[in-house]
Amino acid sequence: MGRDDSKSKGTNKQSLPQTPKNAKIAPGEMREEIAQELNHLHQLAQKAKNNQK
Repeated sequence: MGRDDSKSKGTNKQSLPQTPKNAKIAPGEMREEIAQELNHLHQLAQKAKNNQK
């Protein structure tokens, strides 16, 4: 139980509070977005490594 001892659950588990509808992504697209971000970070790390040489 939480601090407020509330026993009721949320009625809409799919919604994210305070997140605009245009900022939400489908769960199926989550892995693709994470993969793109990791690829971008890897490219930045490679550039930084090459600039140090």
